[in-house]
Amino acid sequence: MNQKNAVQLVKLLKDTYPDATCSLDFETPFQLVIAVMLSAQCTDERVNKTTPGLFARCKTIQDFADIDLQELEKIIHPCGFYKNKAKNIKLCAKQVLENFNGEVPHTMEELVTLAGIGRKSANVILLEVFGIAEGIAVDTHAKRISNLVGLSKQKEPEKIEQDLLKIFPKQYLKDINHLFVWHGRNTCVARNPKCEICSIHDLCQHDKTVKK
Repeated sequence: MNQKNAVQLVKLLKDTYPDATCSLDFETPFQLVIAVMLSAQCTDERVNKTTPGLFARCKTIQDFADIDLQELEKIIHPCGFYKNKAKNIKLCAKQVLENFNGEVPHTMEELVTLAGIGRKSANVILLEVFGIAEGIAVDTHAKRISNLVGLSKQKEPEKIEQDLLKIFPKQYLKDINHLFVWHGRNTCVARNPKCEICSIHDLCQHDKTVKK
């Protein structure tokens, strides 16, 4: 796909989903760090049902560092992989307190040093907390749509991100993940894409490939 069509694709998706925003609920930067961590291999809906109780229990970063590991595991159990996530949450809180004076860092290089935070999560935090769109968070929706539409043939998220960064002008970076998430949930669903009602159907390679 060339840049002209890629820009048209974003504009069409923005018209289709004018309210597309981050689906995770949070009030503070560190709450988003926690929510993003919990969202790995878990739906945002489930995370949003779990975090109110967690955030009521842990009101500060210090609370997250101090909470008993087993208590934390019990609270976040519904989000899956709770043992590993609980360890990362406590270590991450400790790292923010000790290495960044209790402030969530705002560079990619610093964020990925935190336990449980990879490039995808760091992209989300940079955009939603600090308004910095230097990359694109390639989650399961962004990966699937990028491959189906014809934006990337890569399978690894970081390689897909590099393909997207080459084709989309910088001013559109802040919108792409939100739009792909909403499109993936509502239209380009994993098992049975609703190609007949898709607003970007004419730009997509999937249906054309299937018909061949």
